[in-house]
Amino acid sequence: MKRTLFLTTALLVLVTGMLQAKPQFGKAQLFNNNWRFMLSEEKEGSSPTLDDSKWRKLDLPHDWSVEGTYSPDKASCTGYLPGGIGWYRKTFSVPESEKGNKVFIYFEGVYNHSEVFINGTSVGKRPNGYISFMYDLTPYLKFGQENVISVRVDHSLERDSRWYTGSGIYRDTYLVYASPVHLDLWGVYFKATNITDKKADFSIETSIKNELQTGATIQISYEITDPSTGKTLVAKSKNLKVDANSKATFIQNISVVNPKRWSLEQPNLYTLKTIVKLDGKIIDQNEQKIGFRTLTFDANKGFALNGLWTKVKGICIHHDAGCLGSAVPREVWKRRLTNLKEMGCNAIRLSHNPQAPDVYELCDEIGLLVMDEAFDEWEFPKRKWITGWNDGTPGFEGAAAFFDEWSDKDLADMVLRNRNHASIIMWSIGNEVDYPNDPYTHPVLDHASIGQPVLGGYLPNSPKAERLGVISKRLAAIVRSLDPSRPVTAARAGVVMSNETDYPLALDVDGYNYTEDRYAQDHAQYPKRVIYGSENRHGMEDWKAVRDNEYIFGQFLWTGIDYLGESGRWPARGSTSGLLNFGGFMKPRGHFREALWSTKPVTYIGTYPAPKSAGRNYMAMDALPFWNYTEGDMIRVVCYTNAPKSRLMLNGKQIGETKGLNDTTGIIHWDIPYQNGKLEVVGMDNADKQTCNFAIQSSDRPYALTAVSDVSSIKKGKGLAQIIVQVVDEKGIPVILSEDELRCTIDGPAKLLGLEASNNSDMGNYSDNVQRVYHGQLIAYIQASGNTGKITVKFTAPWLKDATVTIDAVE
Repeated sequence: MKRTLFLTTALLVLVTGMLQAKPQFGKAQLFNNNWRFMLSEEKEGSSPTLDDSKWRKLDLPHDWSVEGTYSPDKASCTGYLPGGIGWYRKTFSVPESEKGNKVFIYFEGVYNHSEVFINGTSVGKRPNGYISFMYDLTPYLKFGQENVISVRVDHSLERDSRWYTGSGIYRDTYLVYASPVHLDLWGVYFKATNITDKKADFSIETSIKNELQTGATIQISYEITDPSTGKTLVAKSKNLKVDANSKATFIQNISVVNPKRWSLEQPNLYTLKTIVKLDGKIIDQNEQKIGFRTLTFDANKGFALNGLWTKVKGICIHHDAGCLGSAVPREVWKRRLTNLKEMGCNAIRLSHNPQAPDVYELCDEIGLLVMDEAFDEWEFPKRKWITGWNDGTPGFEGAAAFFDEWSDKDLADMVLRNRNHASIIMWSIGNEVDYPNDPYTHPVLDHASIGQPVLGGYLPNSPKAERLGVISKRLAAIVRSLDPSRPVTAARAGVVMSNETDYPLALDVDGYNYTEDRYAQDHAQYPKRVIYGSENRHGMEDWKAVRDNEYIFGQFLWTGIDYLGESGRWPARGSTSGLLNFGGFMKPRGHFREALWSTKPVTYIGTYPAPKSAGRNYMAMDALPFWNYTEGDMIRVVCYTNAPKSRLMLNGKQIGETKGLNDTTGIIHWDIPYQNGKLEVVGMDNADKQTCNFAIQSSDRPYALTAVSDVSSIKKGKGLAQIIVQVVDEKGIPVILSEDELRCTIDGPAKLLGLEASNNSDMGNYSDNVQRVYHGQLIAYIQASGNTGKITVKFTAPWLKDATVTIDAVE
């Protein structure tokens, strides 16, 4: 893909057009249903004659770790949940009519160390649990008869990550039927070469595989469809010859007039249809979404999308969803990403691995920028904490064990699968691989300019930091060979150390983790370096380092959503640094961030007992919307807002003075005596006109449950409803203190996937239909089970009025 460089003030302008992932060739059929599973080693697991009738029957995606029991003898790094070895098997038939065609199996992700067998024959292994992969089953199939596919998943090294990974075939799986002449895997590459308001020029690079014994003359046709009208704008075709048993790549240049740009506000996506014909008959085709946009990265001015200078307001996410583990339905991701977008977030860092295709597609559709990331460790393992974060003696299992053998292919496959997404703006080749003495070291760690030795200073027997430059150059070259349209980046943690190596020289833009104090110094010392915050804390000063410095184009908060693993000491399911909790609900710090990032007027109040001494006079960004205390107690009311003025009202009367914004803490506050009733903040503009408000009320004892579904109907084939359950008092006011235990029962064609209350210290059973609410609420995930009909979901709790939701399962 062409990269246009405007060499003024280290300006890098990238012009690209994008599309989607998945196999993108042949007839891809979901292959998720009716598998058999056994969580144990089975010596004959690959044998087609093995009797697996007593194995558990399940549908994919499946994560067995999250079904396990939380236990303090498991590792804190992976959320105190188990790994192990599991076998999956499925019996299926391939019609006799498909003889002469190709049949492939495609996995979006299997964690980890998988080996796939067809009718007892191994067709391949893949150690990386985050990479999509495919095998050709054709030579081993019995056409017109039953076949058995077996998958061994070995996650016995269960302490192999710094966060929760899950275990099993946790993403979608496809069976792909294809002609012997077909599009290659991820074989259509859309490349815009010039985009203006009047015209978009682009090329489509298409790779065709001919697995016949003779050459073939084919016709490739392309159709571009307008996103708003559905009309075909462009239709072009080309005749080409592909030699026997070979692969050929062809390029077709096309233009679209008056292109609608893909942007954060209007993520316009065209449809590209690719059709392959042989002897006048269609032998392969696919449809993909494409988008036109330009990217500009400048060492002094930051980042521009379509020429508009933009601050990247980003967050980092891992790939789990609380009680669902790593097998996360698309609807859950849509709700989470939409909630983040609505609070002002415009970018997602996929830390620290390629994620499910659903996530990229949703970012394309919603209008979110993406930083895609390949690795958390390179040739040496990092510390994995076992008894609590940064506590005790660490372990050293991990992906480094197969980095040397697989990293080139893993990185290439990530780029090939994802390079056509409009949302992706950067490729990251590593996260914190330069963390001082974990494991790389350098004499600069003893240098006097640092003030004191870093993490024990220089360790001459540890791996030398110079290796960072060698490896980063190799990885960056792979990325640029496959997609030169986007910059190569990395999230550097030991900036002082890795500045002494060639590592930053391998990067086009440079991510700094938690090192805002280096921004000004390094901008002056390396004036052509494009710098941004690749991982950052939530504080006001950290945001001001971005907001007030034009040359810092953005930040990515750690994290956007609470995640399993990287836990503290028992009991702790995971990390709670997110703007959203495990259930995808906005936390108080989400409101704090919304006040800093949103362009619409917003306000929020939370409370806690007023500090009794100046030494404890803190401003919390995690204050709950709670108004139940003892009469007369002094209570601190904190307000997160972007309104120029704020007025606090208690039972309809102003209390305290009207206050303006505080640019030091980002928080304004009042210390007031508690009085039962309604507490409200009113946000106003400079003319004292109300622009926003937020109210909380004192609640009585729990009285009833309320339940609201996000949808009234779901598709019968695995459609999902997300039901929010709230404990309220007799007046309907939420009871924040409630921790009532509720039960969920379902009548109709659906099943319960999970109940998530977002309590990090609740280490109980998450695989049943009983759960305690936390802060008075939880979310229930209800999935259709395959038939149409009425689904009645009932929630009950002792002494409380129950709640019922009705949902239709439809075709």
